[in-house]
Amino acid sequence: MSRYAGPGAAHSGRDACGGCGARGLRRTAPGRVTTREFRERLLRRARRSNTPVHTEWIEPLERYFNLLARRNAKINLTALPLQEPTDQTFDRLLIEPLAAARFLVNEPDAWWDLGSGGGSPAIPLKISHPLLNLRMVEAKARKAVFLREAVRFLEIDHAVVVNKRFDELDDADPDYGSGRFVTVRAVRADRQLFSSAARLLRSRGHLLLFRPTNRVISPDGYRYLESAQLIDAPRTYLTALERSTWNKGG
Repeated sequence: MSRYAGPGAAHSGRDACGGCGARGLRRTAPGRVTTREFRERLLRRARRSNTPVHTEWIEPLERYFNLLARRNAKINLTALPLQEPTDQTFDRLLIEPLAAARFLVNEPDAWWDLGSGGGSPAIPLKISHPLLNLRMVEAKARKAVFLREAVRFLEIDHAVVVNKRFDELDDADPDYGSGRFVTVRAVRADRQLFSSAARLLRSRGHLLLFRPTNRVISPDGYRYLESAQLIDAPRTYLTALERSTWNKGG
């Protein structure tokens, strides 16, 4: 059973680190933010963007952040600074996914994340939606190894890593064609992506694109739903598209 299940009070002032014991990476190494600083900065950035952060999310978010910082030097998981993280580090890795959380539902449905890389936005979103069945698709073997380590380390249930290119997925893969959601960040939004995502989604499933613009797009096989701003420095947006019932992708 997952250690992180169910929402609590947003922006809680209560100490969320449970005493900050010695388990895992609860106390940060020299050169990294302390548990107190992590919590304060996370909540400060969340307030700036009016993003709810439930108390029970904070510990797993910090553990994910610390694991990412430990592995990043060898695997190059992100170009954002982690040893001395900036506000943009917090925003892009943690706040942006949590700001997008309202576009998903916490139900036992299939969810694909394409090009998962270092685990953001998928892992923060999974922490906030523990019931969703997540399949993280990552073509690079070393990054896939990291994602599997993160799933084990954070004791995340209902999460699988698929070491493939997303255009190599087929009906032999579990949940193929039954996805309620497909999330994508830092992947070119081109015909190949839209076609591949359509084959993963069920009728009226949602393709959720993290983008630097809120420009309306209407690719073949989809209906445009909305775009919403996630963070403001720099501005990023979430665009939601619904797969048309008459087109499964080319």
